[in-house]
Amino acid sequence: MVVVLLAAAALVALGLGDHVEAAAIAAVLVVNTAIGFTIDLRARRAMDALLHLAVPRATVVRDGRPHVIQASDIVPGDVIELSAGQAVPADGRLIRGTEFRTAEAALTGESLPISKHADRQLDADTLLPDRLNMVYAGTTVEAGTGHAAVTATGPATELGRIGALVAGVPDEPTPLERRLDVLGRRLAWLALGIAAVVGGLEALHGAPIGLVIETGIALAVAAVPEALPAVVTIALAVGLRRMARRHALVRHLPSVETLGSTTIICTDKTRTLTSGDMSVVRVWTPDQEFDLVEGETTAGEQPGLRRITEVAARASHQQPIHSELSTHGPVRDPMDAAIVRLSSSLGIGAPTSDTRVGHLPFSSTRKLMAVFERLDGSTVAYVKGAPGRLIDLSDRISTSSGDQPLDGEGRAQLLAVNHRLAAGGLRVLGVACGPVAGPEEAALGRLGFVGFLGFMDPPAPGVKATIARLREAGLRTVMLTGDQRATAEAVGRELGLLSSDDQVLDGHELQARAGAAPGDRLARVGAIARVTPEEKLMIVSELQARGDVVAMLGDGINDAAALKRADVGVAMGRRGTDVAKEAAAIVLQDDRFETIAAAVEEGRIVYDNIRKFVFYLFSCNLAEILVLLLTGIANLPAPLLPLQILWINIVTDTFPALALAMEPGDPDVMRRPPRSPREAILSHRFLGEIALYGGLITASTLAAFAWALAYAPAQSVTVSFMTLALAQIFHLGNARSPRAVLTPATALANPYAVGAVVLSLILQVGLVQFERVAALLRVTPLSAGQWLVVLALSSATAVVGQIVRAAGHPRRADRQPSADWRP
Repeated sequence: MVVVLLAAAALVALGLGDHVEAAAIAAVLVVNTAIGFTIDLRARRAMDALLHLAVPRATVVRDGRPHVIQASDIVPGDVIELSAGQAVPADGRLIRGTEFRTAEAALTGESLPISKHADRQLDADTLLPDRLNMVYAGTTVEAGTGHAAVTATGPATELGRIGALVAGVPDEPTPLERRLDVLGRRLAWLALGIAAVVGGLEALHGAPIGLVIETGIALAVAAVPEALPAVVTIALAVGLRRMARRHALVRHLPSVETLGSTTIICTDKTRTLTSGDMSVVRVWTPDQEFDLVEGETTAGEQPGLRRITEVAARASHQQPIHSELSTHGPVRDPMDAAIVRLSSSLGIGAPTSDTRVGHLPFSSTRKLMAVFERLDGSTVAYVKGAPGRLIDLSDRISTSSGDQPLDGEGRAQLLAVNHRLAAGGLRVLGVACGPVAGPEEAALGRLGFVGFLGFMDPPAPGVKATIARLREAGLRTVMLTGDQRATAEAVGRELGLLSSDDQVLDGHELQARAGAAPGDRLARVGAIARVTPEEKLMIVSELQARGDVVAMLGDGINDAAALKRADVGVAMGRRGTDVAKEAAAIVLQDDRFETIAAAVEEGRIVYDNIRKFVFYLFSCNLAEILVLLLTGIANLPAPLLPLQILWINIVTDTFPALALAMEPGDPDVMRRPPRSPREAILSHRFLGEIALYGGLITASTLAAFAWALAYAPAQSVTVSFMTLALAQIFHLGNARSPRAVLTPATALANPYAVGAVVLSLILQVGLVQFERVAALLRVTPLSAGQWLVVLALSSATAVVGQIVRAAGHPRRADRQPSADWRP
């Protein structure tokens, strides 16, 4: 609407033969259009990123022999060969496998490799993370070998289905874009209404039609803050630069502000809230139970802890730790890595391989891992694995006072301990050892049960404090994860993410609530486990339907649709998949959850600064409108010309407004609740402030104009023009802060504001020295007395404003800012 209004004004000016005025307005339109094009231009390459995940070649079994073919040539019914380190080329049903495990974190969110079993029969409604007989495109074989019958290729795969979800999410305007759009429409109708009123009054007074039209153009120019699009862009760009310094890369400029208006953050768990590395956090022995924090425990002197750690370390792989698959095969199991770290922290050296005489790798059927060593002429087995399996293989339990027989009651007690640990969200391993007849599985039996190790993927550093900081800022954090419900709840409690009355659901329970209203279904939900990509998308949509502004954090393929649907999608830069990063508006370059809090803070600062320069520009433009309106009603000569108004709006006002975009943030910006998503930029209170200061500037300008008409009519337009321009420049101090900016420290806190005032004064006062510019704007030189009148009246608004602010906003350290910020 604003663009149409200015375009119409340019055409009218051109029709009246005022080519300079038409060219000036057209130049404004060109600049604003270029800015809008720059903001909106960004590539949508999420589908391309999905295609890049396709595996170029694969091995299929045809006519009884393996053939290497292009992955695009695979069809349903083919049998594909899979081995460790290989990417899965299509969805398929595992028909046979040996020690077969896949890494599915990017697709399902499951943090650990998944053991797959060809003999499993599952229900049709089994959730994706629990389909242990299936392999999926976009995942990687972690260990073992296998053959799978292809069930889906291309768009029909789970990966392709997620791509369809991403493509089906429409592009929605951000809250800021919606607010500015509403603001633009209101401005356009306001300008048309005032122009009609003033034009009608002039027509009634017998003014010629040309003058009526020229006055209409002047009002249209006065009503529209031409610098607003440019200043909004600069403010967002400043926020972008600040966020980049804090490791948040912005791909969609308006999202800078959107993050500042966020009310809910939906986040993945694995490697976002947690570190992604398993750690031993609890150890149970028959004599004592230990809660551990690696590197900060003094329990290492306890013999029971050292005993179970040493046995577990001997039953673990000892190769160097790697974070990713190597070209030579799979890496050590994360639980093995955790055990080795614990043994190292307790000063237990790595066992030598000189005494090792055998090894049984872990398998889904065996449910244990065993290492056999030859010690003092006998073979000793060190075993770890599923607690129930090891309890069955044990006939005694090791205590500090020696081995004790393990009977039925003792086994029941051990199973109860295992259940208690597992209910706390821990992954539990049993540990046992004892002499055996030989290095073979059949010899395992009559072991001595040593205890349990409880593992957890620990919280990432700083996450707990960040969640508390976000809560203080009024933001709710909801965890969406593919892990089990018990694990999700344990992590949520550990992080302080869940309050006493918050609920934890899984995907099945969420679907069971399908009939409930979105507000009821998700009102007290703090975490959702075993969640699918469709459910993530649904959750984000339902939260938005409640009126929330939703930020979504994710790094995997399964997060892409929700990232795109969210008001602001945030992807991890280092470990995030290309799909997630292309669907997101912001990328965290350091993958740290704390960065999201920093980005929220910067977004709030950006919005505060936008309100500051909206207040500044609108109070200035309101003054221009009122000056023209009131002189029109009084049937006085026009105190301002269209080009003079355009000069003020484009030249004089722009630099102070740009300086407001550089204002530092309020130190309490993260200790106030987020503003309402439904709140307009021009709230009633905000409009009252604009009206007050716009009225003060109007009064000063009209007083100067009336004085000049009486004592210097030839300079009356120049006097009103200068008074209005200088009053707006001095008004910058009122817009910078809700408090007075009278002290040197406060005034100089934003050096750009000082520079803007100086530059604008030089341009405004000095233009009379340039004859061509002065003639174009119809400005004449003023005498010293006239300049004194201009300076006295133009400074009145700033003086009154600072007195009001000093009286109404005392600087107290304990003062909390209002959620409805007043400039």
